[in-house]
Amino acid sequence: EVQLVESGGGSVQAGGSLRLSCTASGFTFGRYAIGWFRQAPGLRREGVACIDGYDNNIYYTDSVKGRFTISSDNAKNTVYLHMNNLKPEDTANYYCVVGSGVHPTYLTFLTEKYRGQGTQVTVSS
Repeated sequence: EVQLVESGGGSVQAGGSLRLSCTASGFTFGRYAIGWFRQAPGLRREGVACIDGYDNNIYYTDSVKGRFTISSDNAKNTVYLHMNNLKPEDTANYYCVVGSGVHPTYLTFLTEKYRGQGTQVTVSS
């Protein structure tokens, strides 16, 4: 059974840090792109960061550059999102998506193959 399971969310104060994990089972990341997306109530989904497994390029949305870092551990089939200096506007449900065809500016995938359920991040001021 194919699964993507996120963990590591929680509630922190502004300026705090969290590390999110996305662990895959039933398949390997291989040359897929793996992205972290977020969605807050009433807002549209936003691509936050992704690794393009085809060329190992990494992309971030402007609002998280310098604060968030995406990394992968292929031995554990896990992708991480290290989030520092969190802000209240980072509050959202964060989930990972596996797919292909990364658009480097809009952080969208041409094809989405798998998606996790997400983990909630809440940042208080």
